[in-house]
Amino acid sequence: QVQLVESGGGSVQAGGSLRLSCAASAYSKDYISWFRQAPGKERGGVAGIYTGGTFINYADSVKGRFTISRDNAKNTVYLQMNSLKPEDSAMYYCAARTRYDRPWFRADQYDFWGQGTQVTVSS
Repeated sequence: QVQLVESGGGSVQAGGSLRLSCAASAYSKDYISWFRQAPGKERGGVAGIYTGGTFINYADSVKGRFTISRDNAKNTVYLQMNSLKPEDSAMYYCAARTRYDRPWFRADQYDFWGQGTQVTVSS
């Protein structure tokens, strides 16, 4: 089992930046992703990283603005979010992947989730 705790959310104006952190109880070669869910919308993958290597994926909507990274010594995955837009407003979750039969951005590929951290971007 993996326990995940997110932090770093908040309220910013459009164009601003935030850095989210996801502290994991333990991981060795897990695939950790950030998801987001806005009210009335499905939860979708934002970025994912293989903690045992260098595989990284991004949703098209955040490419060039968001950067996912990891610090294996701290068992922590980060999401640096720059040039934030109002449409980035959502609850952000980190998740540890347990299935690999469908694309990384599908929530059904993950069994372990954090409690979420709210990101609000005002125009």
